[in-house]
Amino acid sequence: MKFFKPLAIAALCATAVVAWADVNVGVTLSATGPAASLGIPEKNTIALMPKTIGGQKINYIVLDDASDTTAAVANTRKLIAENKVDIVLGSTTTPNSLAMIDVVSEAKTPMISIAASARIVEPMDAKKQWVFKTPQNDIMMSLAIAEHMATSGVKTVAFIGFSDAYGEGWSQEFAKAAELKKLKIVANERYARTDTSVTGQALKIMAAKADAVLVAGSGTPAALPQKTLKERGYTGKMYQTHGVANADFLRVGGKDVEGTFLPAGPVLVAEQLPASHPVKKSAMAYVTAYEGANGKNTVSTFGAHAWDAGLLMTSAVPVALKKAQPGTPEFRAALRDALEQVKDVAGAHGVFNMTANDHLGLDQRARVMVKIENGAWKYQP
Repeated sequence: MKFFKPLAIAALCATAVVAWADVNVGVTLSATGPAASLGIPEKNTIALMPKTIGGQKINYIVLDDASDTTAAVANTRKLIAENKVDIVLGSTTTPNSLAMIDVVSEAKTPMISIAASARIVEPMDAKKQWVFKTPQNDIMMSLAIAEHMATSGVKTVAFIGFSDAYGEGWSQEFAKAAELKKLKIVANERYARTDTSVTGQALKIMAAKADAVLVAGSGTPAALPQKTLKERGYTGKMYQTHGVANADFLRVGGKDVEGTFLPAGPVLVAEQLPASHPVKKSAMAYVTAYEGANGKNTVSTFGAHAWDAGLLMTSAVPVALKKAQPGTPEFRAALRDALEQVKDVAGAHGVFNMTANDHLGLDQRARVMVKIENGAWKYQP
């Protein structure tokens, strides 16, 4: 009995340690580099996330991938291998998030991306079953733009987008939406996020004499084509994607982006939404939290994507804890399963209802049309 007693005490202590194991959340964001205007508000938002969920302490390990795909992959490997994370949040951009899929699927670790392209979660397969995302799909936003163009009398459209997965995804999805709305695409150009000149592309767009131009970029680099076109005297309608919905874009674009239309998550104009809007209350909750920590008029839709990732995690973790302990393969699998079963989670951008084949879970409540007026966002009913 003397020998058994220390063993029993040791076993009880070990059990206690396991029972109180922390949930480790790995985060890789583009806090520097071309996508920094997106990544910084995302990083600020991580600081607002809950420190305990379901009675378990939550540890956030946040790394900067500098808007670089190779760094995003390296960060993900480090978070999984060294920090033993139970879930990965990120990254900021589509190329980074796409590159991370192989890593998380191999490690059987769930990931919630805060990048936009539908390619991150579609088509569903053995790898993407580990991946979820919070930003609206390109086709949802493309349809909003095409509908607005058609209603506004636009017949011909010129397209210019990033020369990466974001621009290509938008090109494909907008082409589908344009066909549905009988819009003719008369020019299709590309440029790099780091380019300092798009004069050649602008000249081709000017020659096409399109009624409207859609720029498929994100963050401050999306202002370059529009500023160049304005300098060349373009007077048609200008459209941007939801990738520009932050104050830095307004600052860099200045007078050249006045009058621009874009689709966005409701959070961008939360205060302007009617009281009956199904997302107003949850969107305002994020606005209040973020501005309380960072100052008035500092909210961006990108930080809200991170916030929604946190809400999904907050909904799923208590469910997973009933099946397994953090730090184990069983917990990671249970967390993946719980994310897939999320229902009616109201976020800053929309209401999430996940299924085995839909790892976004948003519907049309997740989009509004916005116009830039007097250097500010104006809700378009």
